[in-house]
Amino acid sequence: MAENNNEKKGSRPPSKMMLSRALVLLTVCGIAAFSVLVVRLYNIQITNHEKYETAAIEQQVRQTVVTASRGTIYDRNMKILAMSASVDTIYISPAEIKMYDEDQVLIAQHLSEILGVDYGKILEMTGDTKSWYKTVKSKVEEDVAARVREFKNEYDLKGVKIESDTKRYYPYGSLACHVIGFVGFENSGLSGIEASLDSVLTGVSGRIVRAKNSYGTDMLYTKYEDYYDSEDGNDVVLTIDSTIQYYVEKHLQQAVEDYEVENGAAAIAMNPKTGEILAMASLGNFDLNEYQDVSDEVKALIEQTPDEQQRNDILTQAQQLQWRNKAVSDTYEPGSTFKIITLATALEEGVTSLDSNYYCGGYIEVTGDSSGKGRKCWKTTGHGSQTLTQAVQHSCNVAFINLGLAIGAESFYKYARAFGFFDTTGIELSGEASSLWWSDELFCDPKNKTQLAAASFGQTFNISPMQLITAVSACVNGGQLMQPYLIKEIRGEDGSVISKTEPTVVRQVVSEQTSRTVCEILEKVVCDKVDGTGKNAYVAGYRIGGKTGTSTDTVKEAGGVKKYIVSFLGVAPMDDPQIAILVLLDNPTSETVYVSGGNMGAPTVGNIMADVLPYLGVEAVYTDEEAANMDRSVPQVTGLSVGEAQALLSSQGLGFRVIGEGGEVTMQLPSVNTVVAANSEILLYAGSEPSESLEEMPDLAGLTYSVARQRLGYYGLFIKNGSNKLDDSQFVVVSRQSIEPGTEVEHGTVVEVTLVDMDSSVYGQY
Repeated sequence: MAENNNEKKGSRPPSKMMLSRALVLLTVCGIAAFSVLVVRLYNIQITNHEKYETAAIEQQVRQTVVTASRGTIYDRNMKILAMSASVDTIYISPAEIKMYDEDQVLIAQHLSEILGVDYGKILEMTGDTKSWYKTVKSKVEEDVAARVREFKNEYDLKGVKIESDTKRYYPYGSLACHVIGFVGFENSGLSGIEASLDSVLTGVSGRIVRAKNSYGTDMLYTKYEDYYDSEDGNDVVLTIDSTIQYYVEKHLQQAVEDYEVENGAAAIAMNPKTGEILAMASLGNFDLNEYQDVSDEVKALIEQTPDEQQRNDILTQAQQLQWRNKAVSDTYEPGSTFKIITLATALEEGVTSLDSNYYCGGYIEVTGDSSGKGRKCWKTTGHGSQTLTQAVQHSCNVAFINLGLAIGAESFYKYARAFGFFDTTGIELSGEASSLWWSDELFCDPKNKTQLAAASFGQTFNISPMQLITAVSACVNGGQLMQPYLIKEIRGEDGSVISKTEPTVVRQVVSEQTSRTVCEILEKVVCDKVDGTGKNAYVAGYRIGGKTGTSTDTVKEAGGVKKYIVSFLGVAPMDDPQIAILVLLDNPTSETVYVSGGNMGAPTVGNIMADVLPYLGVEAVYTDEEAANMDRSVPQVTGLSVGEAQALLSSQGLGFRVIGEGGEVTMQLPSVNTVVAANSEILLYAGSEPSESLEEMPDLAGLTYSVARQRLGYYGLFIKNGSNKLDDSQFVVVSRQSIEPGTEVEHGTVVEVTLVDMDSSVYGQY
């Protein structure tokens, strides 16, 4: 009975309360589950919509980038300095290699052989079977890519891919390398104009979008493919003239070698009227096509260094040093080149004139100088009484201190600001250095005028080469401070001009009259062969002016050994300035030429001017003395009678020596149109021939031009001085020769020499 009752009790239907409770529970659970689903769907479709859409697209399509061509960089005459050319990227698809059961070893072996990539590395790539894209090598030249294509087609390989790309080329190698700059692996600018105008030069890459099937391979029908065109970058036209750039680099490099310059050199050539940079160099140079490569000396040092970290540090430091643009990124103590600024300021303020006189006894006492020795002139015995022009010619420190004191600290500071020495110039290159100058309060302290005294002749402060040449250009162009610039134009892909830089006047600093007087005085610094400390920059037939500079590198003096920066700033022609050139040689160590701006910087600028001025179309006007001493072009005398040949050579300022007994000239040395020194003895062969034996080139260093000419003539060799820039006095001697002494040369060989005035009265010039 009890059991029966229990059975009856257990079989009772659920109560209404239980049903209600279950229904509520089911409803709550359903709502909760639905809420979770809604939240999940919201996250997928709303919150993370782009994420999942991208993932879906990536599963369904494959995108290939179509690289845009980077814009071309031209010089001012539309010569190509940097350009992009088509290359290819070789990659493999390990997933497809597995899918189509292609031979991994075969692929690795052939690609390694063709591309020069490590076999093991490629084989390891093929093993990553989940990957559809593994780059084997980028920037592959067309001929190499063609070999890969032949291999791919021969074995019908689906897993080997070839993709179009571009590569940057620099046709002139190292020319203007610090201005142009270079691009990195991804074609983005890393230095120079390539970096500063990267957004202008870089185009917009295109895309090819293809649908792919469930196996991951491209679908074959064009309706599943979209093509988005790339947009090439804009072209940039620089103010740089590649011909002037070549001349600047050529003579700057020669100066580095001749004077054994240890810490590099820099030069800037500017049109003083417009502010256009015509050339800019910073040695040593590097090849833009191999910008990561370093010199053989650095490579040897790296090989000798066992520690890998030290090896990497040496390489990095060497690369950073060779990439650094000294003309823009460095500052230096300008020395006496800054006296041009003091001169212009004093003339403008009316505290001096061409009629002024100054006495130099070798030193001058200055308020606030605690040394008790006074401020010395470079010529410790003094220059005596001198006019303003002579003071500039002599580069007299005492006279310029007097000018600075007459100007006054406040006015001097005001003009330094007006000339732009407290601001960067804004040149279109990154890393431009700013000056290191005294504060207004310190400089203008009436109880201490030592800062004013030092500044008046260019010492104990630092400025950049760009600041100096820009300021000096204002002194000679009519008084206007111009905005220097490197970008002449930006052009579109079709050649249309998008933007053009016009010359911009920043401010009028001095008057036209002051500028004319400065030009008049600076010309006498170079063209006066007696008093001019810049006479080694003289070039026959041209009106050149300028100023020497020699300063101590105070930063590098800490080790106890003084290091010097010698410089020269030249301008020409002085009646209508078209070019200003600043050259700096950082720590020349030559023991054969006295270290000074006049003996090293001036001849370097003179050599550049000798090449550049004719190129610019500046006509040479020779004095009678210059015409008598200048080099000659050898006329054609072969075939003439000996008498006729002698008469023709004599009329053109050349001598002669007859070899043989015949009556007619059957051969001549040197050949027609060869340029040689005036009065050189041309060899006339009358029925005979020159000896085939070689001659050893003599050492001409220290010889006057006439003595060197005579010594070479004895061996049947000839000499020329490309710039014809000095007369043949006892102090004007050969400082370098284009053919090394001891070199064996043929008869008739012509050696070019550089001449400098070694007059002891200008040895210590600043």
